[in-house]
Amino acid sequence: MSRFRITIAYDGQPFAGWQKQPAATTVQGLIEAALSKVSGCQGDERICVHGSGRTDAGVHALGQVAHFDAMDGSSLDARAWCRALNVNLPATVRIMDCAPAADNFHARFDAQRKTYAYHIHHAAVLPPHAAGRAWHIFGKLDHTVLEAGLAALSGQHDFTAFAANRGDASDQDSRVRTIFDTQLEIDGDRLILRFTGDGFLYKMVRLLTGGLVRCAQGRENMAFFTGLLNGQTAGAKAPFCAPADGLYLERVEYPLDTLG
Repeated sequence: MSRFRITIAYDGQPFAGWQKQPAATTVQGLIEAALSKVSGCQGDERICVHGSGRTDAGVHALGQVAHFDAMDGSSLDARAWCRALNVNLPATVRIMDCAPAADNFHARFDAQRKTYAYHIHHAAVLPPHAAGRAWHIFGKLDHTVLEAGLAALSGQHDFTAFAANRGDASDQDSRVRTIFDTQLEIDGDRLILRFTGDGFLYKMVRLLTGGLVRCAQGRENMAFFTGLLNGQTAGAKAPFCAPADGLYLERVEYPLDTLG
């Protein structure tokens, strides 16, 4: 079998997230259905798609990465797979790139860095094209507080206070993650908070963003936020989770020797 790496963009609004679920429309489920149709799978045959990670309902992606193994005898090359899949996917899901991958490449386990961006529209009125694609905030929002909070995230931390429980085995995993870089991008009324790290916990970016925004609004002080970050109050949790609307998985990076 030949292994392929695909880069996927999607508008998360219509979907119950990335991961396939019974009786729910998901991005993974749609791609697996398209792969099976293009491959002519019969009966219980199917092609599995392995993503770099899960995104929740309503969360978007510009650069989600996944891999799949083509069935024996398939004659499609990477370009043909890209065209065939896009023909069989809704316009809200696009395969942006398809490339051959090493036989042992794994989209999840080989990922070294991920970048998430959170989009905020800070204005009295939310433009209609931003509905469902940005968090609408009006009133006070101190940009210097956002920058200071983002800077405090750099390095290795235990993010237990900024993680929700999925209710599965992953809740027992280590909550320690490393943030390599953060950035606040400002373009008029639009703000983008960008986080690059070695991995992210369930709802971690949304809880971090929610905490930073409350500080920037003057509803919490920065000492409270950094106290949560540094574990100064045992068992304390971030009190506010930003909505899914503004969150985008921008990019997933891999070692060059795994890409084939």
